[in-house]
Amino acid sequence: MAMEPDPDILDSLTPENLVHAYSHGLFPMVNDGELMWFSPDPRGLLPLDSRFHISRSLRRTIGRGVFECTVDACFGDVMELCGRRRDEGTWITPEMKIAYAKLHELGLAHSVEAWPAGEVRQGRPVGGVYGVSIGAAFFAESMFHFETDAGEVALAYLVDHLAGRGFVLCDVQWTTENLKRFGAFDLPRMDYFQMLVPAVSREDAF
Repeated sequence: MAMEPDPDILDSLTPENLVHAYSHGLFPMVNDGELMWFSPDPRGLLPLDSRFHISRSLRRTIGRGVFECTVDACFGDVMELCGRRRDEGTWITPEMKIAYAKLHELGLAHSVEAWPAGEVRQGRPVGGVYGVSIGAAFFAESMFHFETDAGEVALAYLVDHLAGRGFVLCDVQWTTENLKRFGAFDLPRMDYFQMLVPAVSREDAF
């Protein structure tokens, strides 16, 4: 049975509150019915320059055109499918889905979808990533895949998209072993804030 959203949590996850939080280095998670806010130190970032690394096998997958990527083709589906991940799915609750759908409607949350070649918008994507965009800062929230390399292709597409539009920051919250393979690195909180403040003050770049 689907869980009913908690109105008190929804009241805290308004677009205004979320934009203010992200702009000040905070992000929310819901765990066991409790809304929590985090500001890790150090902070995990993905580079948006030549330090971003993809493996030879992934480069071959991209070169062969195994998957086709789209932007904002099905934001809600991407959130839903990210929520099915066994390792981190529980925090993508009904409240989070509603709150981020509102951000998406305002042009402040985006998704990248990966589809089998020739099957764009047929059914659901087989990989994807979504996050929040404020100014020239992108805050990646979650990624999923149901076919090998599909999520990583979507991530590589996202980074290329951000770099091409002059973004200066791609926040991944915490570095993981998987993200380190792409060049993710830790930054002390104060150094992160020095990047964040001018980035979110710029005009929307997405």
